[in-house]
Amino acid sequence: MEKAIQIGKTSATGSFQLFIGVATSTIIMAIGTIILGRLLTPDEYGLYTVALIPSNMIILFRDWGVNSAITRYTASLRVQNKQEDTHEFIKAGMFFEATTGILLATILALLTSFIATAIFNRPESASLIAITSVTILAGALQIASQSSFIGFERMELNSLTLIFQAIVKSVTSPLLVFIGYSALGAVLGYTLSTIAAALIGLAALYLTIFKNLKIKNSEKTNLSKTLRKMLYYGVPLSISSILNGVLAQFYAFLMAIYCADALIGNYQVAAQFAVILTFFTIPISTVLFPAFSKIDPQNEHEIIQTVFTSSVKYTSLLLVPATMAMMVLSKPMISILFGEKWTYAPFFLTLYVINNLFTLIGSLSLGNLLAGTGETKALMKLSLITLIIGIPMAFILIPTNGIVALILTSILAGIPSMLLGLYWISKRYKAKADLKSSTKILVASVIATAITYLILDFIASADWIELALGGATFIATYLITAPLIGAINVSDIRNLKTMFSDLRIISKLLNIPLNVMEKLTKTHEP
Repeated sequence: MEKAIQIGKTSATGSFQLFIGVATSTIIMAIGTIILGRLLTPDEYGLYTVALIPSNMIILFRDWGVNSAITRYTASLRVQNKQEDTHEFIKAGMFFEATTGILLATILALLTSFIATAIFNRPESASLIAITSVTILAGALQIASQSSFIGFERMELNSLTLIFQAIVKSVTSPLLVFIGYSALGAVLGYTLSTIAAALIGLAALYLTIFKNLKIKNSEKTNLSKTLRKMLYYGVPLSISSILNGVLAQFYAFLMAIYCADALIGNYQVAAQFAVILTFFTIPISTVLFPAFSKIDPQNEHEIIQTVFTSSVKYTSLLLVPATMAMMVLSKPMISILFGEKWTYAPFFLTLYVINNLFTLIGSLSLGNLLAGTGETKALMKLSLITLIIGIPMAFILIPTNGIVALILTSILAGIPSMLLGLYWISKRYKAKADLKSSTKILVASVIATAITYLILDFIASADWIELALGGATFIATYLITAPLIGAINVSDIRNLKTMFSDLRIISKLLNIPLNVMEKLTKTHEP
């Protein structure tokens, strides 16, 4: 339990540092996206979205699990105090990422005309697709740097690259669109921001970590052997990512073929707005990977059980109410920030975020547990199941039902593999979610949602009033309801205070709502 608590404290500190980066970068990015959404027409936004699809597809075949291997091995080797080996793993990973990045960027540049005309039937997108090919190489170097930061639990450096990228994108894209470059300006801003993030990531990695590591003697250095070890671990994990990514991009290709640009633009606005929830998902998911990597899966089953169950509960306490608040407030949120022209975006957003509710049974923690404990082949098999289900569903539903079918297919296709994965880890490690607590969290969130919906339906006022009143109602209702029905107890609150205790002034601020909930809990408990 002591080790679990220490892992929790380290994860909480890293999660908060990353939360600051994700929140700051997302807010900056959101401002840029809002300005972009107001400057571009739905058709232009749709063309911009379509132009990013080919590079996003090819990026899936760039990594082969090497970045995940960088994170896992640097995290585990640090515990063993083997600096020379961490130096070797970072160097091998960077070499692999640069090589595959150059190769795949060249391939996309050569195929742009064919993709634009023969597949998308949008010849005007050819030059835009060619520009995005640069992001394949730049993104490779950026992600490799960030994987090293995560392995060393230097989340503040990861946050630095995120914030820098957001600033460049949010300034250059709207500026170029404003002066008349429309979709081209948006694509150029996106590309330049990736290049900038890669450069700042490489510089930070070298100056703060890489140059300070001990180096192996030249006769002991074996780059190919290190790379083989990384690929042995990473390829099954990469196949899992490729299968998931291919499925998502397959949906995107069908969307580009069968849906109008205006609907694609509305969908993209909804997807961009849902990024707000990554305030919670990315920091938690990112720190869970090195956290599980520190645990010996053969001899520390009890710690795995404790960390998994706690991660599910504490993630759900934040993410589930945030998701349901976004669902009930989707219309005033989008209307205020993007304007009234995005007619379908609120409905698309409501459907889009449903997937986050599966956090209640462990969906967000499942992949990190399997990857952190080295069970990458299990992840690969689960992803294959999702692919086998998702492709025929997409072929049947998307051509006739458009964006709604795309969103529902992406949710439904993943449910069987998620349930199988959760069953597998419950059998192997006896790790599972506390379903009683999850049910109470869901009930508290539903009550807050229902009360907020009734109040908004009653007042029917201006969007900004609905958003302010609805948000305040939801937060107050949830903070009162959760402790009263036992969704959070005194032990949970004390654990959270312990995990956040290293955050100094931030921990004091977080203790304010925790203290209120603790008083309500003590009043309610016999």
